Amino acid sequence: MFRWGVLSTAKIGREQLIPAMVDAENGVLQAIASRDLKKAKALATRFGARQAFGSYEELLASDTVDGVYIPLPTSQHLEWAEKAVEAGKHVLVEKPLSLDAKDIAKLIKLRDRKKVLVCEAFMVTYHPQWLKVRELVASGAIGTLRHVQGAFTYFNLDPTNMRNILSLGGGALPYIGVYPTVSTRFVTGKEPKRVQASIERDRKFKTDIFSTIRADFGDFELSFYLSTQLAARQLMVFHGDKGFIEVHGPFNAGLYDHHKVSLHNQDHTEETLFRFPGAAQYRLQVEAFARAAKGGKDPVFTLESSVKNQKVIDAIFRAGDSGGWEKV
Repeated sequence: MFRWGVLSTAKIGREQLIPAMVDAENGVLQAIASRDLKKAKALATRFGARQAFGSYEELLASDTVDGVYIPLPTSQHLEWAEKAVEAGKHVLVEKPLSLDAKDIAKLIKLRDRKKVLVCEAFMVTYHPQWLKVRELVASGAIGTLRHVQGAFTYFNLDPTNMRNILSLGGGALPYIGVYPTVSTRFVTGKEPKRVQASIERDRKFKTDIFSTIRADFGDFELSFYLSTQLAARQLMVFHGDKGFIEVHGPFNAGLYDHHKVSLHNQDHTEETLFRFPGAAQYRLQVEAFARAAKGGKDPVFTLESSVKNQKVIDAIFRAGDSGGWEKV
């Protein structure tokens, strides 16, 4: 059994990843660390973790932990991922891993030197609905792909929420802009050549709060919009000359919509529905990670792919500032 440690008592850990670890067939929740030992003990008791630590360093020094999950604020992801790797731990770190693609190079070198597994937590790449979309596009079910349309929005004006704090890496592009880009790259196996963007920032928070983006992949285009101050919506559509695919609840299936994918024919007279009831993308992610960490052949989201995805986000920010096309 893979022995998990968790750095912090963050919400996404409490609500998604820790329950996934508890439910996983090949892992156990070994330890939780917090700078507040009382919080660590309370969460450990709630989920049955065997140990609680009052510092991240103590957990990393423990020989009872095989790997760690890091859901800290974005500005601390690389720092603690590097510390965990130096301690010889496998690392699953929340997205975005970095706020600049070039900063990931050091972590790749550390990973290779320490011979551990390090992955950015893109749970969508483990969901069967996205595997089905990739299969359908590759098989020619919609003919030649010409356009991908996406949206990811939610409404949050909480000044204490880290997504609204610029110094912690807040903003729409770092937190949710990564999803339309990574899912399009995952489905097609292709990389964008250039991007164009319009970006609006909050006067108080200084974070990006609304963006419209075009990404040129050469033989098709991705266009999407993001916002942290619009009614909640998620959308991904892959449009070809023979049909189109709609991914329902593409990033949080089960919350925004059912776990399903619909395939429509050319004249929109037929619809084929693929359902994936009960699919638990976070559990699938931690199970795949644990198997890969122990030498299995499960495909995981690599740091090399993290670099490519962050390069897109970096280019989008440059395009928003320049007003023109920017090379990825």
